[in-house]
Amino acid sequence: MFIEQRQVGQMAVFAYLVGDEQSGEALIIDPAADTEAIIAAAQKRKVRIKYIVNTHGHVDHIGGNVDMKKETGAAILIHEEDAGMLVDTPPTMLRMFGAKQSPPADRTLREGDVIEIGAIGLRVIHTPGHSPGSIVLHVDGYAFTGDTLFVEAVGRTDFPGGSWEVMSDSIQQKLCTLPDETIVLPGHNYGSRPTSTIGHEKRFNPFLR
Repeated sequence: MFIEQRQVGQMAVFAYLVGDEQSGEALIIDPAADTEAIIAAAQKRKVRIKYIVNTHGHVDHIGGNVDMKKETGAAILIHEEDAGMLVDTPPTMLRMFGAKQSPPADRTLREGDVIEIGAIGLRVIHTPGHSPGSIVLHVDGYAFTGDTLFVEAVGRTDFPGGSWEVMSDSIQQKLCTLPDETIVLPGHNYGSRPTSTIGHEKRFNPFLR
């Protein structure tokens, strides 16, 4: 398995290219922008992007869905509770972020679903709070945490459908129970470094105390 972290878009979004070189299959998490560069990276690795996975439905994470799908034919996956956001982003928000309206989901996700690329299986952890359908993807010691958990910070909860109480419970009950050595791969480059671990966040993240 390989993982490539790439900062894209206006809001320092982290997109992740995850692939299985043996099978030649890959997926992209949150292709907010710079889709041509992401596709070029996949081609360099000699993998085909099979899935586009959105950790949630906010415009700053889904802005590249349409171009990515057009160029790769990849299926769009998102939690069922955020699926409506893909096709209902207000035009003013699209213009503000220089984004395009996403196509609808090809498949909706639920807690415990496994997204397979070759021999790799990424388990869906439903972590509502930042949005009703926010998810974390967990695989082989890594957690792609979207806007639920950042490096020594957490996602905001003042958007429609957000709730601090719900998100705090998601983090404490679902993320803090992962092994301490689990590498945290956040949805934005907002911290002092681009990655962390669950153990570090439990000790130093002021929102987890």
